[in-house]
Amino acid sequence: MRILVMGTGGIGGYFGGRLAHGGADVAFVARGPHLEALRTGGLRVASPLGDLHLPRVRAGDDPAALGPADLVLVAVKLWDTDSAVHALAPVVRDGTAVVSFQNGVQKDDVLRHAFGAGAVMGGLAYISATIEAPGLIRHTGRLARLAFGELDGTRSARAEALLAACERGGIEASIPADVRRATWEKFVFLVGLSGVTAGTRQSVGPVRSNPLTRALLLDVMREVVAVARAQGVGLPADYAEERLAFIDTLPPELTASMAVDLERGNRLEVPWLSGGVVALGEAAGVPTPLNRAVRDLLALHADGAPGR
Repeated sequence: MRILVMGTGGIGGYFGGRLAHGGADVAFVARGPHLEALRTGGLRVASPLGDLHLPRVRAGDDPAALGPADLVLVAVKLWDTDSAVHALAPVVRDGTAVVSFQNGVQKDDVLRHAFGAGAVMGGLAYISATIEAPGLIRHTGRLARLAFGELDGTRSARAEALLAACERGGIEASIPADVRRATWEKFVFLVGLSGVTAGTRQSVGPVRSNPLTRALLLDVMREVVAVARAQGVGLPADYAEERLAFIDTLPPELTASMAVDLERGNRLEVPWLSGGVVALGEAAGVPTPLNRAVRDLLALHADGAPGR
């Protein structure tokens, strides 16, 4: 299986690196100093689950120059989705599978529109990882898990092949029976964690320990659950409470990638996270005042610091 990783940031760098370490044929799309570091010194991953150094990796800034792929893992930030789709057009051919491990719940619709429903698998990643320095991915905590599968619920050969590649690379992975529901389950968690850690400029430990911010986190997630149920996704009514219990098990220093982006002055995914909840809530007639507040409070930072 020839795998192309479109976006070698925290998610693409970590999981692509593990797949390559397990013997998969992986090519990495990156840019700028990060790409130069990959070309000259390879890819490094620093992780509580074990450090990794691939001294030589196949990397470039043009997917077409890296050759055809059997599987494309899309891991760019959400604002880069349209440009990624354009760049991938020469690579995605008959038989190529495309799976997005991006955040959000609207991503698969964009890919299906671009490449056709048959090409796209659903996917989600649970991890806190960022580019610490060019060529170096820093993984925080021990959570590092993938889930993926066909959007129609069938268990396909290509999903099984990716699962086998993950197992060889030491990646915890699964094929859920309903990948759309699994994507929404992650969305509940991510919208809450990203919105409140970015909004408070604090990691999850202080957020969950303070009664007021803990209640805010819970209520932000409750709004997402309400929107999901209005969309026909079968989440339990108390799913936000279940996610809060899961958040209590996470290392206190963990934060969402959006909070890291805010600290670094980078663009934010808030228009597709809390902003996505607001838009989907409006379409379904579900009020989402707290997610609207998160979206609006971070609006001045959404495009990043001037000059970025």
